[in-house]
Amino acid sequence: MLTNMPPTLEFNRFVTTVEVVPPAGPDPERVLGELKSLQDLPFDGFSVATNPVAKPRMNAMALCALIQKATDRPSILHVTTRDHNILSLQGLLWGASALGIKTVMVATGDFVALGQRATTTTVRDVDVFKLVRMAREAGMQTGVVFDPHPEIDGMDLAVERLELKAEAGAEFAVTQPVYDEAAVQALSASTRHIDIPIILGILPLRTSRHAEFLHTRVDGITVPNHVRDRMQRATDPVAEGASNAREILALAHEHFAGACLMPPFDHYEVMFDILI
Repeated sequence: MLTNMPPTLEFNRFVTTVEVVPPAGPDPERVLGELKSLQDLPFDGFSVATNPVAKPRMNAMALCALIQKATDRPSILHVTTRDHNILSLQGLLWGASALGIKTVMVATGDFVALGQRATTTTVRDVDVFKLVRMAREAGMQTGVVFDPHPEIDGMDLAVERLELKAEAGAEFAVTQPVYDEAAVQALSASTRHIDIPIILGILPLRTSRHAEFLHTRVDGITVPNHVRDRMQRATDPVAEGASNAREILALAHEHFAGACLMPPFDHYEVMFDILI
């Protein structure tokens, strides 16, 4: 195993991570430059997505290792049941550990678009509960996703699944993004009996159109009317979106164990307006 690697994330205090979408190609230099520019901001590490929206991206494990070397901060590797058979998953977990990646976040992964299913195979040799157990057996600090699907009022089912994930060995959970105090309170009330740290997802809004798209087209995300109205009336929508994100981050400090900030469309510079 490599030595002199960044420490494991510690949840005995509020933890803040920044989500990273790997590049759609072999060159990591632009994204590494963006992430190194954040070095003076108060956050703890990075969370690296694996083929989000089921589109090919640079291997997340490779990018995690490069990020840790470039920034000296830990990276969370997203591992999905979608992309690998059980042999590959086991090798991936061992390989991540050998590279000094100490934390993984286990998920099923976004569904492959209907139009691509003739050429792209979804694997799912194991379910998310089995993958959590595999990650723990590999010695990894293991997180999971908490998605209450507000568009279909799915909180009760999501809580049941999170309870099962915790029983399987999950050590923390990251929520889908939320946009107002009512949603924060609902998540907090529904999960406070589950004895693992809950990390609140925060996805800053860019424009009124962005807010409408998330609300109407993205499963698991609801942007309340009053927030969409704020974005529509704003003379500077980017600043308004950052202001909303700061409000949610303050609420996260009150109710949760941490926050995962998700820069939209690779706009990492918005972190300077939020992590202040």
